[in-house]
Amino acid sequence: MGQYEGEKFGRSLDLDSKSEEMRVETGVTAAIIRRARSLASGTLPPKVRLIAKHCLVDWCGVALAGTDEPLVRILTEMLLAEGCKPAASVVGNQLKFSLRQAALLNGATGHAIDYDDVNMAASAHITAAILPATLAASEMAGSSGDGLLRAFIGGYEATVMIGRFLGREHYDRGFHATATAGTCGAAAASALALGLDTHEMAVAIGIAATQAAGLKAQFGTMCKPFHAGKSNENGLSGTLLARRGFTGRTDILECVQGFADTHGGAGNAEAALAAPRSFAHICDNLFKYSAACYGTHGAILAAGQLRREHSLTPDIIGRVELDVEPGADRMCNIEVPLTGLESKFSLRFNTALAFANEDTSSPALYCDAITRRQDLSDLRSRVVVNCMPPGWPNTLTEVRVQTTDGRWLKARHDTGIPEEDLAQQAARVRHKFLGLSTPVLGSSHASALHTMIENIDRQESLEPLFALLRGEWR
Repeated sequence: MGQYEGEKFGRSLDLDSKSEEMRVETGVTAAIIRRARSLASGTLPPKVRLIAKHCLVDWCGVALAGTDEPLVRILTEMLLAEGCKPAASVVGNQLKFSLRQAALLNGATGHAIDYDDVNMAASAHITAAILPATLAASEMAGSSGDGLLRAFIGGYEATVMIGRFLGREHYDRGFHATATAGTCGAAAASALALGLDTHEMAVAIGIAATQAAGLKAQFGTMCKPFHAGKSNENGLSGTLLARRGFTGRTDILECVQGFADTHGGAGNAEAALAAPRSFAHICDNLFKYSAACYGTHGAILAAGQLRREHSLTPDIIGRVELDVEPGADRMCNIEVPLTGLESKFSLRFNTALAFANEDTSSPALYCDAITRRQDLSDLRSRVVVNCMPPGWPNTLTEVRVQTTDGRWLKARHDTGIPEEDLAQQAARVRHKFLGLSTPVLGSSHASALHTMIENIDRQESLEPLFALLRGEWR
């Protein structure tokens, strides 16, 4: 097993007990912290920097497009009614909010249309779970663009390692890892942005973990994006409290009655500490090009392939069978969706969209009216979902179509393979970003924001970025 060696960081600790000192220096929590700090402070390969920028571009576009969602309006109204000490920027709002409010609101906004990136090793939307907390902490610290990028990359690494430690059982039990592993990852990322030492960072993760929650039963409601908001708010809260001397366990991931013990089993240290496939876990980030749950993307792509290759139209489709991984039944298998939010989590409906040649890259497609459209409902009713036995690959979907003239056609798609051609990925992410951000910012400002993020590690100040995201030019 390849494991991280890492270096020990931070000042020597004046602790009351040797056992506390040992907890900080050993164990899974400590190893994850060492890796995150080492990655954030070391030499970053161009590939890692580039993919991190793609994550920032993607999230900004998705967040800008999410600013008009009803759940964002409701949260904004609640926070404005609370009042605050203005300190941090919120996407699409010229007012500043408190640090924690900004993390909550930006977190929910960036996940509101469920179009943000994923990492299958952690079963989580990592950028949405940690970037808003990193932005708020970086704005508070007056960080450079390079500082923001490094904190995000280190926090991303920690989140995947935590997700791998919790394992798939955690997700299958009904926990939304974006909200659980993501909360601890948001603490790690914001701790890096604010310069906490090793001990403070361990405490921050401990405080975050005791707040972490999020249930998959809420998929298809406003609570799913709320999970990403709480991930960022609670993770940042852990960091801000640890920074002030608040105490908490420094071995929370692995201790008895700790995070893994209560949220999914014993914890898998070997999986958590195994070296990533390519230098850093961010290299396995997966971008979404359909505005629905990632679990439906294999069906969308395989169905689209069959439609193009065989000139299929809805009237000659008699029956459709989908073979999907067993966990899909509790993730994206709403049989009869009635709302736009529910339709994002329906394998049957998204397969119907693909065979009807609808543009699943458009968030506007996932609305109540289209979800209830009769032609799509009729096509959806011809789709059968087969959840395969354990052992079926988590990212593989097989689509089989029986046509009205008796033919059987088949296609497969594996959504777990990262893009190797980063120039092509950059072009696709840019196209998606401009499509989402131009209606909000206008063409010139959307292009300016994209260029700014492309060069983020050369920016001495993040204020121009925040000004564009706030829309202060309007």
